[in-house]
Amino acid sequence: MPVKLVKGQKISLEKESGGALSQVVMGLGWDAAGKKGFFGFGGGQQIDLDASCVLFDEAGNVVDTVWFRQLQSKDGSITHTGDNLTGEGEGDDEQIIVDLTRVPANVKSLMFVVNSFTGQNFSQVQNAFCRLVNRSNNAEIARYDLSCQGDHSAQIMAKVYRHNNEWKMHAIGENASGRTFNDLLPAMRPHV
Repeated sequence: MPVKLVKGQKISLEKESGGALSQVVMGLGWDAAGKKGFFGFGGGQQIDLDASCVLFDEAGNVVDTVWFRQLQSKDGSITHTGDNLTGEGEGDDEQIIVDLTRVPANVKSLMFVVNSFTGQNFSQVQNAFCRLVNRSNNAEIARYDLSCQGDHSAQIMAKVYRHNNEWKMHAIGENASGRTFNDLLPAMRPHV
């Protein structure tokens, strides 16, 4: 049974998944907040949110990034499956696949963020979530609800990090503003 994370909660990925993990998927899903037109029909909007992963070393320096303009880390351990421009459909709208066995030893943490490149804010978003899935059996390990209404255009979702030779996850849920992960770096730094 997956853990329903609350802001600030930390979990051991191996403990929650029931064993060693080699690959995980960070999924991001969302829907446009319901805007109805004449007689409840039409008037629908599209929301373009972007998931990114920023790799940090022990000193808090950026080692690499994975986002819609760079779909794979330079070492090949992390892959973004592509940019979803609408949020339409069920399940994950964007996914970032992480091969934990290939993440370089100098990388201490992977910070997962979401932002609106087009500047839309979270008051226009509903049913937003991020979830971590064991890629070997598609079992959901943890889920974090991101649907906090507000005028922010980004959020630092979660961090997957090494601690005592074990991978852990921290649900951060810090609201921010910015069009890309670069704009969010100052808000990420306290959580590295």
